Amino acid sequence: CSEQPAKTSPPAPETTRMPVQIPDDTDFASFKDQCENHDGWLARYNKGGVTVWCREEETKTVQKLKMRIVCKDVRAETLYDVLHDTSYRKKWDTNMIDTFDIGRLTVNADVGYYSWKCPSPLKNRDFVTMRSWLPLGNDYLIINYSVKHPQYPPKKDYVRAVSLLTGYLIQSNGPNCCTLYYLTQVDPRGELFYLLFPAMRKIYKACLKYPEWKRKHEPNLKPWMYPEQNTLPCINVADLTVQRADSLENIDESGLSEEKNQHNSDDEET
Repeated sequence: CSEQPAKTSPPAPETTRMPVQIPDDTDFASFKDQCENHDGWLARYNKGGVTVWCREEETKTVQKLKMRIVCKDVRAETLYDVLHDTSYRKKWDTNMIDTFDIGRLTVNADVGYYSWKCPSPLKNRDFVTMRSWLPLGNDYLIINYSVKHPQYPPKKDYVRAVSLLTGYLIQSNGPNCCTLYYLTQVDPRGELFYLLFPAMRKIYKACLKYPEWKRKHEPNLKPWMYPEQNTLPCINVADLTVQRADSLENIDESGLSEEKNQHNSDDEET
């Protein structure tokens, strides 16, 4: 593998500050429609109950993808809890380096940090995102996009990736079955999109084990369902701005060899 360092160039000057908008019902409805409507999407993978679609974007750096899996023997509420529970995520997300909640904006919106491992010799990536969630009848939705927080600037040893829109749609198929959609429109700041695929079967397996794990780990603590349990500090939305890729360093890792075999997804299992 090549050991030469990644090349960087200074960020482009920002011309405007983009205020952060907390998603409303229209935004959640639009996200749900994108998950369910396959017009303009190209099916790229359909195996073992997992379907993957991709879509061409106007810029080559931005990549858009969605996945779907039917989760038998899993209640929609359980899957929703697994995607929220950062303590449990540390048990099943093997690519994750760190994740934590930074602060809350409303009863159903917060800001958080997430970082994940990239294969050597590439730099690891991280996100700072505004996340919002909404239980809606038999559906549960979680969506996020990248923001700038004054106390969490890009780190020296990480490449700050940018989520334009990422989220989950969970649909109940009955008392003990549900469907999970994952949709992301992201600039990973390099040829690393395969690392962003959430291992759908890994999430599914984590859901099967979650009820037993949760019974032993603060079973009544679910601040995403009970806002009165939320002890995060409040954040003023005016202190945040939308994170754009063109305001960050340009990363050129094209000369580096990626050791992809170290990061095989569970979705490649037969």
